[in-house]
Amino acid sequence: GGPGGHSGRAGGADDPRLPGLNPHLAFSYGAVAMIDWLFRNRQTGALTVAQVPNAPLIVFIVAAGLRWIFHPTGTLGTIIDVVATLGLVVWAGDEVIRGVNPWRRMLGAGVLVFTLIGMVMR
Repeated sequence: GGPGGHSGRAGGADDPRLPGLNPHLAFSYGAVAMIDWLFRNRQTGALTVAQVPNAPLIVFIVAAGLRWIFHPTGTLGTIIDVVATLGLVVWAGDEVIRGVNPWRRMLGAGVLVFTLIGMVMR
C-alpha cells in the first residue's frame, strides 16, 4: 500500500483518514476533497467562491454600467471601453497572481483569456 500502510484510496477500516468509511463512499470523499481543495481559502480556511469586489472590479462594473445605460459613442465611448477593459484585465490578473484558492485563480485566468481574445477579435 501507500504511506502509512494503506492503499492511498479513501475509505475502509484500514484508512486512517476516514476509519470505518464504507469503500463505496470513497467517491463521495473524493468529491468533498476536491471541493475543499478548489474552494478553501488558503489564508482563512473558509470556503470562498465569491468576494466583495475590489477596486479594479468596481471600476469595471461602473464603466460597464455606464456603457450599458448610456451607450456612449465617439471619444467618450472609447474611453469608457478602455477603462472597463483595463479594470477587468487588472482584476483578472490580480486573481491569477493572488487568488485565495485555485477556483479564484482559474476564474481570473478564464476571464483574462476571454477578455484578451475579445480584444484581439475587435
